[in-house]
Amino acid sequence: MTVTELAKQLGTTADTVRYYTRLKLVKPSKSPNGYKFYAPEQVSRLKFILSARQLGFSVSDIKQILSEASDGKSTCPLVRSLIKQRLAETELQFQAMLRLRQKMNQALQQWESLPDEAPSAHMVCHLIERFELVNEKDDEGGINNGCE
Repeated sequence: MTVTELAKQLGTTADTVRYYTRLKLVKPSKSPNGYKFYAPEQVSRLKFILSARQLGFSVSDIKQILSEASDGKSTCPLVRSLIKQRLAETELQFQAMLRLRQKMNQALQQWESLPDEAPSAHMVCHLIERFELVNEKDDEGGINNGCE
């Protein structure tokens, strides 16, 4: 199966197939005319990689899982452990996005009644700069520098 055929079968792009090939996660063979082709086991391997990526596993995670599998070990304990880590990371990101959403809503509410102003020598955008002054301290009482 060629790169294009493989991409079409798995509902991805040829660039994605080439990317995982460059990372040596899938290994094509060469036909006599020099074209790369993918054997059925490589098709299954790429399908696994794409599924793992959809679940939030990193390329590093996938390499680790594939390494365990190639050693003949059950990958299930590793997969469970990794997904717990990814879930915890996702939860932190989600909470940070909720806080950002709340700040954005507050800013929008505050800005609705403010007039438009041109930039000055001391201020680029009065909406943003005044909002930061009003909300200088974060919930823990420290200075909010935009890092969560």
